[in-house]
Amino acid sequence: MDDDEEFTYALETVLRDLRAQCPVQPDIREDGDEPNRVMLYAPDGSGQGVYAEPDGRPAMLLAHVADQVQEWAVEALWGQGEPAVWPVCPTHPDTHPLAAIVEEGDEADAVWVCPRTGNTEARIGELPVSESGEGVSGRARRGRGPRKRSRRGR
Repeated sequence: MDDDEEFTYALETVLRDLRAQCPVQPDIREDGDEPNRVMLYAPDGSGQGVYAEPDGRPAMLLAHVADQVQEWAVEALWGQGEPAVWPVCPTHPDTHPLAAIVEEGDEADAVWVCPRTGNTEARIGELPVSESGEGVSGRARRGRGPRKRSRRGR
């Protein structure tokens, strides 16, 4: 997979999570002649670039893109008068967002973790779809139980 394909895959994966749980959606536009870069525009017209910093590790690229989309989402939510938390931590709703990290190990995965407990809540791209599009409450996860992450890595 070349750098363009890796960036496109990473962006599509993160946008799947955004569509699943965020009430504000971006207007996505190519960023001129810049390869591996797009602009996300909020309903208020503000925009933010999302770009790739490929280093040969797909999980790192995915976490990097997730960080940038999360930054856009938090600003866009705030601009719409919504709680500025995305993705919502199911254990601590409306207090803090999940954090994008790369779990270390034989098969490094880019995951969303609770920054308070360190529990892995979902792989990036696999957040459950919420009915309201505004995040998932702790009740929605009942029975699945959090997974403890191994070591924090970015």
